[in-house]
Amino acid sequence: MHIEQLRLKNYRNYETLDMTFDDKVNVIIGENAQGKTNLMEAIYVLGFTKSHRTTREKELIQWDKDYAKIEGRISRRKQSIPLEITISSKGKKAKLNRLEQRRLSDYIGAINVVMFAPEDLTLVKGPPQIRRRFIDMELGQIQPRYIYHLAQYQKVLKQRNFLLKQMQRKDHPDFTMLDVLTEQLTEHAATLLERRFIFLELLRKWARPVHHGISRELEELEIRYHSTIEVSELENKEKIGNIYKDKFHEIKEKEVERGTTLIGPHRDDLLFLVNGKDVQTYGSQGQQRTTALSIKLAEIELINQEVGEYPILLLDDVLSELDDFRQSHLLNTIQGRVQTFVSTTSVDGINHATLKHAELFRITNGKVDS
Repeated sequence: MHIEQLRLKNYRNYETLDMTFDDKVNVIIGENAQGKTNLMEAIYVLGFTKSHRTTREKELIQWDKDYAKIEGRISRRKQSIPLEITISSKGKKAKLNRLEQRRLSDYIGAINVVMFAPEDLTLVKGPPQIRRRFIDMELGQIQPRYIYHLAQYQKVLKQRNFLLKQMQRKDHPDFTMLDVLTEQLTEHAATLLERRFIFLELLRKWARPVHHGISRELEELEIRYHSTIEVSELENKEKIGNIYKDKFHEIKEKEVERGTTLIGPHRDDLLFLVNGKDVQTYGSQGQQRTTALSIKLAEIELINQEVGEYPILLLDDVLSELDDFRQSHLLNTIQGRVQTFVSTTSVDGINHATLKHAELFRITNGKVDS
């Protein structure tokens, strides 16, 4: 798949923009604060309906404007499909093939996007919420129904935490409503965990050989799921649900005392081990970066396997963060197969055939010259 055309209206520092792209490699060149990352972000939002940079969606709308619009035309399975995201104070609207989607989860998956930016290097050494977000976003692309269960889980979790806070302040709390919310939470939690286990096995399949190659065959990567319950990755949803039920019953009084939900997918984590050692704690910066790069390259192959086409790859100011060997490995992997957008202040010093045949765009203050 690839993006044929992108149009922006009132998006960040772009009043209007209309671009067509090469189906292989597109290089976006410009100084800092000119709009390179805004352009990459717009493509990301077109895929996920949300930004990777902010949760404050009004920041996406140009100052003094009422709305922002992103329109794209993508080629997928030899069909040309129009997509549209409109962001305003009233919320978001998503159109797929000119039809407004009732739920955003019905839209996600229309276009598959993999983003690799400097902050993704914190996938390994950053806090657990970064790794949970990684799982949720990537799994949601290949199984849009996962997004629905995730949204329902988060909704019930919020209600349950609010109730626990209330119960914490009472001398004689009523457990009836808590039991109802626990049952609802357990149903969605079991679904999320089962699907995360399946996704993780696919990720391992691709990440291990990629990491082995980038490390010059010196390192073996292992990825483990760290759950708040004792559960095997081989268990089905029903068994996982029963384990959650037993655990919630066991810690009920403790949760009331703390005023919050103590177990569930929202507290889980991923562990990365290189040659048997936790790379987050004991790995060098080079090992951490190799692990992050391996995961991103594995994503590309995983999506291709699951949906039948390679995703669109966004490399936002990341090449300068990688040494020559990792740069070459990344560019060799995508060469000729993946539509790629590279943002950079300069292509000087990046000596690779992939970029020599790329389409070049120069951005200055929200204006683009090709």
